[in-house]
Amino acid sequence: MTTADFIVWGHDQQAYGPVELPTLVSWVQGEMISSDTWIFDARAFAWRKAAELPELRMFFVSSADGAYPPARKTPKTAGVEPQALRRIKVLGCMTDRELARFAEFMEVERVLPCELVVKQGDLAAAIYLILEGEFHVRVNLDGRETVLARLSAGDFFGDMSLFDHGPRSADVVADTSARVLKVSAAAFERLAKEAPELATPFLLALGKTLVSRIRTENKHHCESAKVARALELE
Repeated sequence: MTTADFIVWGHDQQAYGPVELPTLVSWVQGEMISSDTWIFDARAFAWRKAAELPELRMFFVSSADGAYPPARKTPKTAGVEPQALRRIKVLGCMTDRELARFAEFMEVERVLPCELVVKQGDLAAAIYLILEGEFHVRVNLDGRETVLARLSAGDFFGDMSLFDHGPRSADVVADTSARVLKVSAAAFERLAKEAPELATPFLLALGKTLVSRIRTENKHHCESAKVARALELE
């Protein structure tokens, strides 16, 4: 047995191993090992509870101490790993454990090509984070359709209704098959109460992105005004 090996005493009173540390960690994350599970540590040549092993202690520290227990995978979030959530720009500042916790407040939705995800004028309260696929944002003005933007993996939409619960300002239509992460206003309120340390950086990232969009739009309008003024002077 090498010093990197561990043996796990299972709930069925059977010994499993020896296994390497990466395997041990995956069993903890898969909730096959609890804090009270006995593990043989070859380095100390002794049995210890999982929560007492230095390499595993972080997985069992209470949230009050600044960490989180292994994330619960519900049917709504099954199949979404923390690494996949890194495709979302506004979540890029979070650690894997924070992303796993954040995922508990999301719903995964699959979208078909040409599907209308958000309809202009509808009352709704949810933000959508694009995990896969492409979309376009359009508005209907005086019977004419205008495309305002095109979105892809890493972008988000529906953010305004998350704050004011007002009517949607535009349509959002899928150009391809897609997968999105939906965070409802109710879910976000729970996040703010149960994990404010995650809600705050999420809001800050949203704010920075929205400010960037506003600055871009302002620059565009200024340039359009300059062109219009130049044409008037000709």
